[in-house]
Amino acid sequence: MLWDDFINSMWHDWRGSGRSEDRLEQEKWLSLFMKQDRVCAEVFPTEKERDEMRRLRNFLLDTVRHIVSGHEPNASQIEQLNQWMDAGPVYRRLVMDEGHGPQLQEIPVNANWTQVMAEISASFASTLVDGEPSRIRICDNPDCLWVYYDDTRNRSKRYCDDKMCGNLMKVRRFRAKKKQEAASDSSDSNPSS
Repeated sequence: MLWDDFINSMWHDWRGSGRSEDRLEQEKWLSLFMKQDRVCAEVFPTEKERDEMRRLRNFLLDTVRHIVSGHEPNASQIEQLNQWMDAGPVYRRLVMDEGHGPQLQEIPVNANWTQVMAEISASFASTLVDGEPSRIRICDNPDCLWVYYDDTRNRSKRYCDDKMCGNLMKVRRFRAKKKQEAASDSSDSNPSS
């Protein structure tokens, strides 16, 4: 989804090194993001536009945290989301799609970063309306903090990636348990006088 790819542009090393990077500063990442998510801006964003994008990212992340904590978006958050979407007008066009019949497309009026931010906001709004906000998650690995949409049948996904973060956390729990057992065994064998 467009919105979670965007939020995750603030990358944290899931292995626990403490490293992080703001991928909004990387032209290569932004080009891949636009291609993958089918959004378009004609030039690399200016510093002012990147600051505005960080502001949107922080707003979306705060809203995700609000939702993950068990709350619905409040009136202020909805109003802010509407303001972000208002900045990027679209027009609608009916097109024929082979095998699917007529499809309604929303085509952005502008090809700039304001439009991209409006598309990101609309993507998040669509998830709130058409998806299930209770499926929005933040990875349980405290070093990762990746935001994702849990599309599992039983809604039990705890990690952004079970093979990476899931296995890492399993190993950490195992090592902590062994360390605790060793400390317990050590204290049992050395009773104080």
